[in-house]
Amino acid sequence: MSAAPPHLDDLPSFQTLDGSLIRELAGPSWTLARHQSLAEATVAPGAQTAQHHHARTEEIYYFVAGSGRMRLGEESFAVRAGHCVVIPPGTRHQLFNDDARMPLILLCCCAPAYSDEDTVIAGS
Repeated sequence: MSAAPPHLDDLPSFQTLDGSLIRELAGPSWTLARHQSLAEATVAPGAQTAQHHHARTEEIYYFVAGSGRMRLGEESFAVRAGHCVVIPPGTRHQLFNDDARMPLILLCCCAPAYSDEDTVIAGS
């Protein structure tokens, strides 16, 4: 790892299996993090993620911009900047950005670190 960490604006983005756009801030594949990952996730205006769960991974979502709705298990509730949601392993979840103008942006911490292999899309 270099002396100065990369800036978020310099990080490449990729799409996860649930459809969100991710920029990984820390993770085992390229930082000293070994058991967790931290990423910025974006759900585009008017978009939603696929309903899914992670068999092993616990997630923490901290919303930093925008507003929308979250489905967590059988519950559904509004989320906006400043909300924090803990998602236990095995819990189905989904995000909805009902705003047609602004992205819904959150920080997502995963332990163990995020992997596509631990993502199960509902109905698959």
